[in-house]
Amino acid sequence: MKKSLLLLLAVLFIIKMQAQQVQIVVQGSKTSFRGLSIKGRSIWVSGSGGTVGRSIDGGKNWQWQTIKGYEKIEFRDIEALDEQTAVIMGIASPAYILKTSDGGQNWTKVYENRDTAMFLDAMTFKNAKEGLVIGDPINNKIFVAQTKDGGNSWQPTNQLSLPNAQPGEAFFAASGSNVIWSALGYCIVSGGAASRFFTRNKAVKLPTTQGSQMTGANGIAAQGKMLLVASGDYNNRSNPDSAFIYSHDLGKTWQLPAVMPAGYRSAVCFTGKTTAVTCGITGIDITSDGGVNWKKISEEGFNTCAYNKADNTVYFAGNNGRVGKLQLQ
Repeated sequence: MKKSLLLLLAVLFIIKMQAQQVQIVVQGSKTSFRGLSIKGRSIWVSGSGGTVGRSIDGGKNWQWQTIKGYEKIEFRDIEALDEQTAVIMGIASPAYILKTSDGGQNWTKVYENRDTAMFLDAMTFKNAKEGLVIGDPINNKIFVAQTKDGGNSWQPTNQLSLPNAQPGEAFFAASGSNVIWSALGYCIVSGGAASRFFTRNKAVKLPTTQGSQMTGANGIAAQGKMLLVASGDYNNRSNPDSAFIYSHDLGKTWQLPAVMPAGYRSAVCFTGKTTAVTCGITGIDITSDGGVNWKKISEEGFNTCAYNKADNTVYFAGNNGRVGKLQLQ
């Protein structure tokens, strides 16, 4: 009886979600958005061509800018620290981190690295002061830099004591979400020839698709003891095989979903205790049971997603200057 009730509730949940539609609020430019962050009323996106956008009214109106002097930079991650303050990350050599404290009116360069091997992938902040940025391995050493002053300065660090990268292992700057702060501390997921889950001092091989340059984990989300990892094969995007994994015990064990998302996925975010949304350029899926079963709810493609608890909405950002939102009930 209990199982029947749970099944019925799951079916009703999926029907309700299918009735909802992703609303496209911005589209039409050639910009590729991979950075997305929300704080209070401020929704920030960042992407190619030095582009940053900000909305303070639920995506109805946007302030757009191409940051002067950085017109060719790919800003693939953005982290909002409050409604007026944000930090953006430019990926390739020279790699830059910029900060604004006035809603994007002015940007200050707070980090620059001209090492020809430098490629930054993602940032995360523990709080308004402490944050971390990760980059692809240089001489097999995973690049990590930290800030303790709200992004005003960054210093390379070995505080995580991460093991060396394996041959062909790196990180994808696909969604700005392969490093997060969780109950374990900082968590990182890698991809490529090897796909692993990193926490302080250790790395665990993930049971997801891997072995070639464009396979493996793209993004991770955490809530309590639950960890969800968006993954897949970018060169075979419609193949759902091993395109997602989850853990319900803080990464001690990892499982494949009973029902997979519909293919390659680049980001995932929690929207409730056991509810989460994942997205990729072939569509959007939702789970109500912590990643065990997924249901595709939209064909709309995006690179990244973020949940705004204030208005119970999931926002998405992707290619062709597209920003979307899904109003949850």
